[in-house]
Amino acid sequence: VEKIYKLKKRKESKSMICIVSDFKMLNQYIEEVPEVAYDIIKYAKKPTTVIYDRPLHVAENLIADDNTLAIRVIREGFCNALLKKFKKPIVSTSANFSDKPTPKSFKEIDEEILKGVDYVVNLHDKKKAGKPSSIIKLSNNGVVKVIR
Repeated sequence: VEKIYKLKKRKESKSMICIVSDFKMLNQYIEEVPEVAYDIIKYAKKPTTVIYDRPLHVAENLIADDNTLAIRVIREGFCNALLKKFKKPIVSTSANFSDKPTPKSFKEIDEEILKGVDYVVNLHDKKKAGKPSSIIKLSNNGVVKVIR
């Protein structure tokens, strides 16, 4: 996690998200998942990241100052297969330096970013990157806040 912050030149106060493969994995890393979270994730029309209270068993520098953690459930594709192999969450972030534009395709990723990681997977996906995921904060006290 620290290596990602350093590579992106990102302040640790700007938290990143984790991706998990399914609800079972989600429940291993959040003390109490609000019931509404399951429906939000199940019926979302686009990728949706949920911010939860009281994370468990993750690196300290992934936990925000307010003791929350952002998690997105990835139910299909390459990332899901990788998550199932690892049996652990993966930190997810855009492939750019902090405060710089997000690359819209693989060829737009800065060479320094590509050289700074251990391994690069180029899925040869011809389509451009989509919009960022929706972000919803679900507090255990019932407060729901749409961030993006």
